[in-house]
This record gives sequence, C-alpha cells and structure tokens, in this order.
Amino acid sequence: MIHTDQVPDPQQLATITVQLGRAPRGIQAVTATDGNGTPLVLRMKSIVDGKPFPTLYWLCSDRLKIELSRIEAGGVIKQLEARLQEDPDFLAAYHHSHRDYVARRWQHMSSRQQAEVERLGYTTLLRERGVGGIGNWDQVRCLHTQYAHHLCGDNVIGQWLDAEYGVADCLP
Repeated sequence: MIHTDQVPDPQQLATITVQLGRAPRGIQAVTATDGNGTPLVLRMKSIVDGKPFPTLYWLCSDRLKIELSRIEAGGVIKQLEARLQEDPDFLAAYHHSHRDYVARRWQHMSSRQQAEVERLGYTTLLRERGVGGIGNWDQVRCLHTQYAHHLCGDNVIGQWLDAEYGVADCLP
C-alpha cells in the first residue's frame, strides 16, 4: 500500500467510477493506493452539495470491501463492541482513533471550508462525530470506515483487523 494525498488523475477517476458504480462526488484526494496505483481510500470533503458529509475516509477498493463484508457478516462488530465494554485499554485506544479522525477532518478543511461549516451550523456535528460519522464512540458502525481510517490514520480497529484477519494481505 502506498500513501498518497493527491487529487485523482483522469485514470484514477475512471477507476473510482467503476469501483463505486457511479460518478464520484466530493472527493478531495486519493489518500492510499495499492502497489498497482489503484485507489484504495478517498478523502472526502466535509460539505458536499451544501450538506455535511461526516465520512472523511471512504474505502473504494473492491477487494477490501469484499473482504471486510465477509468479516462483518461473521458477527465481528458484536465481538468488538463486547471487547470495548470489557477492555478499558482497547476502549481508550478506540476513543483515540475517533479523536484522530475528527482532528484530521478539521485539519483537511481550508479556512474557507471551516467558515462554511460554521455558517451552515455543522461545526458541532463535524467536531463530535467520529469514524464514519458515528456519534456513540463506544459502538462500531462499519468495518469499512474503520479500515479506511486505518490506512490513512491511527485506527485500533483496523490494526486489530490486520492482526486477526490479515486484511492487508489481500492487497497486491
């Protein structure tokens, strides 16, 4: 996996369109690619079409989406939520992941974008919603958003997925 932080080129946009099954909207940058240059994670704008878009990192890799859906179907989210309740260190690390996500979201907005967020009344939403826009930081909503953040930031769930399931091993 290669970390990037660049506006997608025309070839990447074509690939992303195929991956998503529609023309993409709200992309700020491609933040991770595989060894072949195929986009894995997109960084999204916080305001799209005048509305908040609290998912900062969007997983677009078909291979990763399939692998994570398979893991999710096995009931892993309930297992993770039980561990969060039982393991204070894991819960603290998970809360740190959310704080990292929120900080990165705000950091990637220009001062003009931050002013627009404030003008539209979305500051609290975008300063308090964590990974994938989740409000309750003691729950896990979606492995896809957790893993996308892991590939671009500091996410304990993504780290756990690599350790327990070798998710990163499915990449070229």
